[in-house]
Amino acid sequence: MEQHLQHPVFRKLGKLADEAGVDVYVIGGFVRDTFLHRPSKDIDILVIGNGIAFAEKAAAALRSQVSVFKNFGTAMLKYKDLEIEFVGARKESYRSDSRKPIVENGTLDDDQKRRDFTINAMALALNHHNYGKLIDPFNGTEHLDIRLIRTPLDPQETFSDDPLRMMRAVRFASQLSFKIDEKAVQAIQANKERISIVSKERITDELNKIILSPQPSVGFNYLFDTGLLHLIFPQMTELYGVEYINGKGHKDNFYHTLEVLDNISLSSNDLWLRWAAILHDIAKPATKRFELKQGWTFHGHEDRGARMVPKIFAQLKLPLNEKMKFVQKMVQLHLRPIVLAQEVVTDSAVRRLLFDAGEDIESLMLLCHADVTTKNEYKKKKYRQNFELVKQKLKDVEERDQIRNWQPPVTGTDIMTTFGIKAGREVGIIKNQIREAILEGEIKNSREEAVNFMIKKGKEIGLSPVSVIK
Repeated sequence: MEQHLQHPVFRKLGKLADEAGVDVYVIGGFVRDTFLHRPSKDIDILVIGNGIAFAEKAAAALRSQVSVFKNFGTAMLKYKDLEIEFVGARKESYRSDSRKPIVENGTLDDDQKRRDFTINAMALALNHHNYGKLIDPFNGTEHLDIRLIRTPLDPQETFSDDPLRMMRAVRFASQLSFKIDEKAVQAIQANKERISIVSKERITDELNKIILSPQPSVGFNYLFDTGLLHLIFPQMTELYGVEYINGKGHKDNFYHTLEVLDNISLSSNDLWLRWAAILHDIAKPATKRFELKQGWTFHGHEDRGARMVPKIFAQLKLPLNEKMKFVQKMVQLHLRPIVLAQEVVTDSAVRRLLFDAGEDIESLMLLCHADVTTKNEYKKKKYRQNFELVKQKLKDVEERDQIRNWQPPVTGTDIMTTFGIKAGREVGIIKNQIREAILEGEIKNSREEAVNFMIKKGKEIGLSPVSVIK
């Protein structure tokens, strides 16, 4: 197994361990990722003894600064492009009302038993006498081969002790495209209510990693099937199901949302655009109506959905900042390009879309492209061809009219100076009229035409110019 320990730092740490008379091992994620041929810069070093004391020796030998976290019994240092964390071997016991363990010093065997999954419990020895030896008591390598998430001990105990491990099981399944062992799935179902003792921040951190995985639907299907999603994000589960009236049904908006999320994941790694995919139809349950002539409708779900975004972000402890506003904007606008793709595209409609979307127009078009999930290949092809026409029109209009991130060519100050008036209703009326005239194509997006238009509109409401602006 020496081929898994090619980096020279491992020999250095092994030599230090021999000098200090302690046994040390690489354990956890680095070992797993090495077997999976995935790059990893985070190394966990397990010391049979005092992890912090050994970390301080390592920092001196490697000429690095060490950060000590006494509360956690860990220490960390950076060496070249690596982050190396040191911890002493330990065994843990838990109280039912907390996921924080009572920790005691332990053996390698104790430490491997407390690990969350077999694929994270493998260790590679670093001392000279057994350098590179794999210690794999729970068959982690076999589970890597068959792509399985399994716990070292009884999963009921593993998940009850630390319920965050339920989210981590789903996250690893989603990131690695692994299956979760059936007993573990049943244990998650049985222990799902225990997720309530985990902080929202930790849950959402795992949720975001699921969302950023190559095919996020893998994780969301596990979250839904185990009942975890109903507890951590109930609004999303309300999308599930199809209702029929007079033999007419609507599509299942839960599985449609997962398909849109997977589609967007093929073209963008942007977490917030992926969140927009998750939330684009979130208000469909609240706006669902059956009309005799039309069948099922979801009128206004884009507006209602945009209004729901801040509450959902607050509930999940997601940032209430520009990221949230971006998601809100995407939810609000997600139907606009689709409507354009169905109709004759006017310059005016394109200008308005550019005006409203601004710098986020490309993201919006990616979302709308991903939102085409019809099983009818003819319809899908037609929609996507029309989207290409809309994209070309957007490009042409933007090059000509420069509406994206539009700044009015005439400001409120210009209007007040021209007519000798103070801030008030008339200024707002003229500003709106100039904006509408540019968006409708009545005048060009230029200062000269805007100034002439301003004077004309001012006169119409009884204002006379008192000075000339350029």
